[in-house]
Amino acid sequence: MTRWLNDDEQRSWRAFAQASRLLIDRLDRDLQNEAGMPPTYYELLVLLSEAPQRTLRMSELARWTRSKPSRISHAVNKLEQSGWVRREHCEGDRRGWLAVLTDEGLAALQVAAPIHVESVRTRLVDALTPEQFRQLGEISQVLLDHLTKSD
Repeated sequence: MTRWLNDDEQRSWRAFAQASRLLIDRLDRDLQNEAGMPPTYYELLVLLSEAPQRTLRMSELARWTRSKPSRISHAVNKLEQSGWVRREHCEGDRRGWLAVLTDEGLAALQVAAPIHVESVRTRLVDALTPEQFRQLGEISQVLLDHLTKSD
């Protein structure tokens, strides 16, 4: 039997769904317009910048971004064309590939990061009180734990 949403649940769900889509759209648009970088590329550069030796297996990038390997391969191809990433074979694994963040890629990330952070601050953090933002973090962690547990 379907457990339909009551009026309060329906209002909350719709507000959350619309706000989430609109927030991501605005953050993505700000990053693209101000830094000339698609959000997927930004995410990959951040992951690589935080990895030891600025290097991750392609399969790890796919896992972290919850993307298909073919999508990551396409994105890394574009990043290679920009000179921001290079690929290397994994030692001892003929089929494995590594993505390595280049100095040029790190420089591009250093330009884009303040733009992205300002966008997050303006569009999300500053719109909430510190207590609301803390609650958002707690709620988001509960959802993340629940959703990743069910995968």
